[in-house]
Amino acid sequence: MDESKDWYRSKTIWGALLAVGASLVQFTGVEVSPGDQMVIADSAVSIAGAIGGLLAVYGRLTAKTAINQ
Repeated sequence: MDESKDWYRSKTIWGALLAVGASLVQFTGVEVSPGDQMVIADSAVSIAGAIGGLLAVYGRLTAKTAINQ
C-alpha cells in the first residue's frame, strides 16, 4: 500500500466498529444482520467523508493565515 487515507474513510475500521456495536446491541435482544451492518458501514463512510469535507472548508474559511503557493 503506497497511498494512505484518514481512518474515518476506511470501510474496514467502520466495519469493525459496527461489528462490535452490533454484538453489543444483540445483548439488548435486537438482531442486526450482516447485510444491515454493510449498509450502515457504507453510510457511515459517506457521512464521515462529507463531515470531513465540511470541516476542511470551515477550517480554511476561519483560518488566520494564508496558504503559500
